[in-house]
Amino acid sequence: MQRLQQNMPQPSRGWYKKGKRTVMKVNLEGQVAIVTGGANGIGRAIVQVFADNGANVVVVDIDAEAGKQAAHEVSEMGAICLAINGDVSDVECMQDVTNQVTERFGKIDTLVNNAGINTRSDRAPIHEYSIEDWHRIVQVDLTGVFVTSRAVIPAILHSGGGRIVNISSIAGLVPLRLQSAYVAAKAGVVNLTKSMALELGPQGILVNAVAPGSTLTRGTEALFYGKDGAYTENAASLLSHIPLGRPGRVEEIAHAVLFLVAPEASYINGAVLTVDGGWTAGYTRDW
Repeated sequence: MQRLQQNMPQPSRGWYKKGKRTVMKVNLEGQVAIVTGGANGIGRAIVQVFADNGANVVVVDIDAEAGKQAAHEVSEMGAICLAINGDVSDVECMQDVTNQVTERFGKIDTLVNNAGINTRSDRAPIHEYSIEDWHRIVQVDLTGVFVTSRAVIPAILHSGGGRIVNISSIAGLVPLRLQSAYVAAKAGVVNLTKSMALELGPQGILVNAVAPGSTLTRGTEALFYGKDGAYTENAASLLSHIPLGRPGRVEEIAHAVLFLVAPEASYINGAVLTVDGGWTAGYTRDW
């Protein structure tokens, strides 16, 4: 208990304006955070809000150029941000990433296991599902969380404790059709998170997960919006399940992650924070 109190950051308050953005204010000064899949989408937004709040951030991404670009953009705003090319499912690679970060910063406080993929072929029922897609998705979305955590945890323990946030999905909480590998992997992340929380909580590492719903990224803009800027027919059907009637923004997912690593979240361990506009609350349409 004494060690936990000694390493607990000082609390902070509220929100503030940074340029045109409204940023949740959290005291991450001096913290060192690794964000996997941090070059684009939700990961990129997490990198930004961490940096906005004083953390030194390491972008780990298999897309080396995109990772460098993200780190450059964040660094130009005055933060310390480093990009490292890495495959989260590669044991030796992630150990090398951990070594590079500890050599550069002397410690690691936070790990966000965000890297993930979904099917690149047509969705199909399980008896027709691609074996290649199964192995590829599970290797990144589930094994990647295990491999990366296994490499980084000793460094966080050496720092006296910290936080791990795993990015799951509502697909890990409710059954979805035609995505057997993705739903299996993301459900695995949910229970892996809880297992990690049980093991690591007593040692000063709090482990939680965020489960996003439909989130608007550059990759999903074509799904949601037509040429006239209105929702497409497919998007309107999807969004009719969501009480808020819109997809989430990457910043909204990032702020949920930021909350879980904030000093104020010091008694949250083993939780799954759903950020889905109410989708999984059981919203039904009138028909």
